[in-house]
Amino acid sequence: MPRQIRFPGSVLALLLLSGALPLQGQQKPQWMPGQVGLNAGILPSPGFSYVNIDINYRSGAFNGPSGSAIPVTGNYNVWAVENFFYYVPDLNVLHGNLGMALILTPATGSLDADIPTQNPGIPNLSGAAGGGGLADLFVEPIALGWHLKRADLQVGEGLMLPTGRYTPGATNNVGTGYFGNHLLSGTTVYITKNKGTSANLFTDWEVHGARAGTNGTNKTPGQAFTMEWGLGQVLPLKKNFSQLLQVGLIGYDQWQVTANGGTVPIGSTNLTIPASVLPYYSVHAIGGQGTYILPMKNLSIYVKGEHEYTAYSHTVGTTIVFGGVWTLRIPKPPPPKS
Repeated sequence: MPRQIRFPGSVLALLLLSGALPLQGQQKPQWMPGQVGLNAGILPSPGFSYVNIDINYRSGAFNGPSGSAIPVTGNYNVWAVENFFYYVPDLNVLHGNLGMALILTPATGSLDADIPTQNPGIPNLSGAAGGGGLADLFVEPIALGWHLKRADLQVGEGLMLPTGRYTPGATNNVGTGYFGNHLLSGTTVYITKNKGTSANLFTDWEVHGARAGTNGTNKTPGQAFTMEWGLGQVLPLKKNFSQLLQVGLIGYDQWQVTANGGTVPIGSTNLTIPASVLPYYSVHAIGGQGTYILPMKNLSIYVKGEHEYTAYSHTVGTTIVFGGVWTLRIPKPPPPKS
């Protein structure tokens, strides 16, 4: 992260200057919010499922620790295409279903979101958003889901493996450079008896390993908590319910919940300070989702958008997501009664 900065060598000066570090050391956690929205608690039916999630995050603004905007140049822009392969065997486990998943993600832009700058007063968001390639590998070795009378629930354990390209200080990273352990949960509560109206909540608690930084530093990003929520309504497009439209209000909230570990460099010098002095980040967004559902074909197509209305030590932008879900059910369900 090259910067043209000179600092006095006193400890007092380092403490005073640490207030400028949110722009230089800020980063996003591994989970890109906006992926879930409605139907958060529904584990796929037994068989093989393919989920496509095309997600774009674009920002041209940055808020400091107080939540106030800080002048920036350029734009931070990330595209990721998540290919989610899910397998659910036809087994009863703890009165529910067992699932497992693998996510392959080609991406353009930088999923390592440290903000480099040539001018400590005006950070360049574009400097953190170059490159392309295969991002980190996400594996969910176990998930459990329950289909209850008025709710669907699931819990899972996910692992983010740092297989994507990462070089300390580079502007073309597509990997985060560190291991992540993700405790996942999803809940869909059906407000109406016909299950047409639902309230949804997804959570992800991340615990991170260390990653290498510039100037021989080593940083362990603080733990992060993500919450995605949604209120949805299903509308029949045909009287026989062969085509459905689901619309709803969605949003996400993401917080850093523990301090960073290790040390971070100061500018282009050989000086370092504890990473724990970096302020915690958070971001909050609201938006909408529309999903076209073909129940008999086990297919759905969706689009959603969410705008971040406030943030702290974090970029402020918009998330657009579109994609689809298709399931090859095993065993094949019986035909509907005529």
